[in-house]
Amino acid sequence: MRYEFRISGVVPDTLAANFPELDRIPVREQTLLLGIVADEAHLYGLLTRFQSLGLRVLEMRQVPA
Repeated sequence: MRYEFRISGVVPDTLAANFPELDRIPVREQTLLLGIVADEAHLYGLLTRFQSLGLRVLEMRQVPA
């Protein structure tokens, strides 16, 4: 499944490196991270990584592949 995560603020290169499986698209005062999520465990793992790095997820949604 392909997911889009909308993150508050601009995610710098150093933090984005923690998500090699996701593509990063900076948008006005936010960052979109897009990529394939293998399963529910992977999804929760991503959410845990966002939280541990202090990234605020504004929106998460499944998008067509």
